[in-house]
Amino acid sequence: METIKSTLENSTMVCPACGAKNWVPADEVKDFSVSGESFELKMCNLCHFKRTFPQPLPAEIGRYYASEDYISHSDTKNGLINKLYHAARIYMLKKKHQWVTEAFGKSKGSLLDVGAGTGHFPHYMKLSGWQVAALEPDEKARQIAAEKLHITIDPIEHLEELSADQFDVITLWHVLEHVHDLKGYLERFNRILKPEGVLIIAVPNHTSVDAKRYKTYWAAYDVPRHLWHFSPRAMECLLDQYQFKLTTKIPMHLDAFYVSMLSEKYKGSGFTGTINAFFSGMKTYFSASKNVDQGSSIIYVAKKGSAGE
Repeated sequence: METIKSTLENSTMVCPACGAKNWVPADEVKDFSVSGESFELKMCNLCHFKRTFPQPLPAEIGRYYASEDYISHSDTKNGLINKLYHAARIYMLKKKHQWVTEAFGKSKGSLLDVGAGTGHFPHYMKLSGWQVAALEPDEKARQIAAEKLHITIDPIEHLEELSADQFDVITLWHVLEHVHDLKGYLERFNRILKPEGVLIIAVPNHTSVDAKRYKTYWAAYDVPRHLWHFSPRAMECLLDQYQFKLTTKIPMHLDAFYVSMLSEKYKGSGFTGTINAFFSGMKTYFSASKNVDQGSSIIYVAKKGSAGE
């Protein structure tokens, strides 16, 4: 197969998070879930932001999502891990609602969910009394949302059509790592949020306890669908660069168990993998409870600012 051309083939590119140009080789990671291909990780030596190399172009990346096991697009319940994911989703919908209302300081408002998948979160927030808009690039996921939940999710291209100062809250639950144009998205988020609006971004943390344990088998690398891999420092630099004031970091504790189970699967651990994953998840849970920067995934809550703040 011909090597995929990348939009980032220049190794001296500016780090999207901190602006440095000092990239160093990190690891080589395999796409365990779809293609079986391997990709290099390059890391900014200043803020520890990582990028997948090469990155498939937007027109080419669709085939790396072409799997019935890709749960955020297919809503599949096949296999133990996906069944557990569905069981945890009800709990997580309640937690996300709690995080949003606490961050905004009010029980209702206007919300934009970017990368909505099959629509369960925007549906839950709409039932809770919020004015909700949702965007999702995958057509199949949008169709599932319409058929199962009877909600309309617009294509991601509609982001460019939204007017300024429109939303109280914008949420991205494990979405920003998939976005090619970080600069364009973050600039637009700042524009369409109301003054004092809240941006909530959840991303995997490659400096977490479980990431260090599983190394190149760490499932949350998920190359090449994950184009970017965030450290807490990189995420804080990125938000500051686009005039967002970080207010809170929250660990997503359940992610440690889910990611550990997938990582054990990729290692081919067999029956003992479930036990190993449980203890891995517990270790990350307790570490993140003491220091959020140790969490498998972290929620970053930021307020809209302005230039010079």
